[in-house]
Amino acid sequence: MNTKSDTETATKAGEKAQARAGRGGADRNGAGDGGAATRAPAEVEVELPAPRGTGLSRRLWVEEPAIRRRMPDPVRTAAVRAVIIASLTLMQAMVAFFSTLAGSWLAFPMVLSSVASTVVATWGVLDVWVTRQVWNQRNGVVSVPSSTARQLRRERRRARRTARAAERDGARIRRRGAGRLSEA
Repeated sequence: MNTKSDTETATKAGEKAQARAGRGGADRNGAGDGGAATRAPAEVEVELPAPRGTGLSRRLWVEEPAIRRRMPDPVRTAAVRAVIIASLTLMQAMVAFFSTLAGSWLAFPMVLSSVASTVVATWGVLDVWVTRQVWNQRNGVVSVPSSTARQLRRERRRARRTARAAERDGARIRRRGAGRLSEA
């Protein structure tokens, strides 16, 4: 139920947000022109009234840090594929079960296809596991001395060092010959 105090609280919160957004751009990004194109989007914090009699207010949105990092793209793709295949397999199994109970001609083909789908779903789950292991081996930081990721990083560092040394030598040769017109 919306009471007068609830409406007043929401109105005051909206006015605070507009006042914050109405400040010039100087306190947001240092531009000082206050232009709408350069200003960062306003953050709206709406405080909801707490249960009656407590005298406290609660926040509508509380930002919490992520507990786990996002999965790498290839692993997430494989996981989505596996979930879709598993859900289709479960639906097929349900259709097979209910058509068996009903005595339908569709029961036998559905049971056969459910068995095949179970094999494919198992492959999908194994694909997620293998993709994750491969991604960790290539890109992840694995605390094993024989880690391929560490070896690749070492090779890249070595190549960068060699390229920088060649660039320095080329610059040195150009500087040495720049002051003379001819050697003869």
